[in-house]
Amino acid sequence: MNEEMFNELLESIEQVGKIKKGKMNPSRQFTMEEPDVAAIREKYGMTQQEFSSLLGISVGTLRNWEQGRRKPQGPAKVLLRIAEKRPKAILESLH
Repeated sequence: MNEEMFNELLESIEQVGKIKKGKMNPSRQFTMEEPDVAAIREKYGMTQQEFSSLLGISVGTLRNWEQGRRKPQGPAKVLLRIAEKRPKAILESLH
């Protein structure tokens, strides 16, 4: 690694530290709107039991999402986005 690349890497690491401490704003931020889980399920015309089975989660987890007690995180959030935007993709991939 040459000195210029090393200095760029060092600067990036210093910026991360400042961002984590709240002393600097990140140059980019990505946010995903919270999915309306009940509306997505209703779009499929499924019961909570059927939809939770489709997603591979417990009915309790689905209820918590629908009632706002918990929020889907990480891969579950992405899967719900796909379920909302491309229902055929979900149904075809699981059958």
